Amino acid sequence: MLSSGMKISLESLLKESKKAILLGVGGGGDVVGTIPTARLLELFGIECVLGGLPWERFVYDPVPGPRTLDEIKNVKILCDTVWLANKDTKTTGGVRFAESGVAEIYGKEVLLVDITKGVLGVVEGLKKILLELKADLLVGIDVGGDSLAFGNEEGLRSPLADSIMLASFFALRKEVKTLWGVLGYGSDGELTGEEIGNALSFIAREGGLLGAWGLTPEVVEELEMVTSKVPTEASRIPIDCAKGEAGEKFIRGGMRKVLLSPVSTITFYLSPQVIYEEVSKPAKLVIETKSLEEANEVLHSVGLYTELDYERDKEKER
Repeated sequence: MLSSGMKISLESLLKESKKAILLGVGGGGDVVGTIPTARLLELFGIECVLGGLPWERFVYDPVPGPRTLDEIKNVKILCDTVWLANKDTKTTGGVRFAESGVAEIYGKEVLLVDITKGVLGVVEGLKKILLELKADLLVGIDVGGDSLAFGNEEGLRSPLADSIMLASFFALRKEVKTLWGVLGYGSDGELTGEEIGNALSFIAREGGLLGAWGLTPEVVEELEMVTSKVPTEASRIPIDCAKGEAGEKFIRGGMRKVLLSPVSTITFYLSPQVIYEEVSKPAKLVIETKSLEEANEVLHSVGLYTELDYERDKEKER
């Protein structure tokens, strides 16, 4: 819990910041979810660098797990675990990353963060890049909200990437100002709206709800343009909701059901420290890990089935 002396609010945090790194923490289209927050930060005069993970959904990349450096073409190495993607960055198998599409649209290189060296590798890499880029704010964006899982939710399907990134943000809290955003309110079809709401209420009671911002018509128009060129399901749901769609929608090939609501257009801004300390058991479990495999096995120890397990099982079925 944040101490009573730590009165943190979104606007005070942003007024103190000059340059931010914004990372889509779950891989796939989460990088698209960073765009609304970038537009908000720019209103405060903050320069924004976007990024994500080199891990595409299995429907796009049939190789399980995130790509390592030797599996990627046309990428610039900044350090062992952080690279720069451009419009031509792709896997050795020819699969283009969502970050490559974003780089092409905006004409700017986009960061890729390698999580295969576990939390310790992510932390070491981000420390170096924060210094190199002279960034004073680190923002993680989760599209859907499964990073708010306590760890016992029935629908939780992708706890691995989120827990590694959340634990990394917690570990970096003394190095840089950190902020966690959740956009989509269940748009990935994992946690229910009730489960996300309960988690948000708990976080708010602990002083970790710092603010919120919804999609504006201008940002919706921009996101429509981006998602017409960058395939993503979960990051598309907030756009549909902003345009008035309601009811239920199936995603992931009909495997998951999403309830469309105007609440999905809001990004809730939270303290990573409060989420880590008071909510996320998965993040606590992986905090000392040195590899993706180690993190995956640690989550298995409490009965969690991860997105990496799913992809490996699907590969066996082919």
